[in-house]
Amino acid sequence: MVHLHDPCARGAIRAARGIVAEAATGGDWRVLAGTVLGSSLAFIDSSAVNLTVPVIQQKLGGDFAAAQWIVNAYALMLGALVLAGGAAADRYGRKRVFLVGVALFAVASAGCGLSPNLPVLIAARALQGMAAAVLTPASLALLGASFDEKGRGQAVGIWAGASGLMSAIGPVLGGWLVQAVSWRAVFAINLPLAALAVWLVAVGAKESRGSRSGAVDWPGALAATGGLGLITWALTDAPKRGPDAVILGAAALGVVLLAGFLWIEAHAENPMMPLGLFKSVKFAGLNGLTLLLYAAFGGALFILPFQLIRVHHYPTGAAGAALLPLSVGLAVLSPVSGRLAERIGARVMLLVGGLLVAAGFGLLGWRAADAVYWTGVFPGLTLVALGMGTAVAPLTNAVLGAVPPAREGAASGINNAVARVAGLLAVALAGFVLGGTDPQSIAGGYVAAMLAAAVGAAAAGAIGFLTAGRT
Repeated sequence: MVHLHDPCARGAIRAARGIVAEAATGGDWRVLAGTVLGSSLAFIDSSAVNLTVPVIQQKLGGDFAAAQWIVNAYALMLGALVLAGGAAADRYGRKRVFLVGVALFAVASAGCGLSPNLPVLIAARALQGMAAAVLTPASLALLGASFDEKGRGQAVGIWAGASGLMSAIGPVLGGWLVQAVSWRAVFAINLPLAALAVWLVAVGAKESRGSRSGAVDWPGALAATGGLGLITWALTDAPKRGPDAVILGAAALGVVLLAGFLWIEAHAENPMMPLGLFKSVKFAGLNGLTLLLYAAFGGALFILPFQLIRVHHYPTGAAGAALLPLSVGLAVLSPVSGRLAERIGARVMLLVGGLLVAAGFGLLGWRAADAVYWTGVFPGLTLVALGMGTAVAPLTNAVLGAVPPAREGAASGINNAVARVAGLLAVALAGFVLGGTDPQSIAGGYVAAMLAAAVGAAAAGAIGFLTAGRT
């Protein structure tokens, strides 16, 4: 699965431009370079590692559920803790939290690269996700606090552009490293990058905190992590165990914990997810769109590398290069679609984007037996790229337009978390369509997954059309 910017990354960028802190200055190139390197660890890791999952699972053994957990251990911690991570940076200091996050990410990466078996690797991936949940929001907040109003916009623009470039490089780099060296090299490359990021920020950044930061909502974070973790485990293991008492009990307990999370958020003094925002039908509907669209994208793109590598026998380097249209399409089309949405409104753009993504996944499923890239894979991926590029920028603008300006930071954070959780749940559900990791099972499950993704993307477009125009 290739990593794309989350739907409200631009919203977080906009919020960072508005940060007012005592430490704001004209800026230091070392802070800019360090935050770019630090956040790029998460972007590269997401895209590069997901591509190598078929190879890792084959080398270390284990069933398809183990392969799912290589991705979902990271995604679970990142999705559940990213909102708390942003609050922690404001409360405890953005520089301090960023440095701790990068150092923890490096330690976890070393653990991944040295893992002798899948359980150790999965545990290290979970630690990586925890680190990414604090370093990613802290990098942007630190950048916003380190530059004055004149330089902040340019600095954040460079951060966003460099992060997008790293996302595009990730699959190609990961595929080449696996092919030329080993899958362990995908994790080893994080170590020098992390060391350089720590040094640059340590010597170049001043400490800053949020002027109105409150207590971090750790009870909410723990409830969300426990609830999502149990539900993810139940969905992942259900295909091989069946609906036995353990699976049903874990799912039920997960639902109880998520209900507890909602109760905590309704009563917390400083909730990481202000539930009052969902009183807006527009905001609630657009987050429903995000859930479906990113679930379709995450689930389908998790299975695609298995199809390319195991069924069609693509070298990992070629499989990584095959995913480039997705990153390039989003990077090229997002600025254009954002301007177009300002003229004609988001409703039409979201509908067209969702339908294009649905058509792309449908075409991938229809051409599943064709091993030739230019006729079997490229046309469908191009449509998916066109659809995502058409929808993401209007989705950002619509989500931010659904809340008062003072709540844009919270709205963008919630929408980002929804996108991450959508991918988490979609990968957990992949086992219901793939009965195993042999080529025959993958080929059959791939078609079903693409058709399910097409339905989800089309439904997302329809929800966007119905709700984006609401007031």
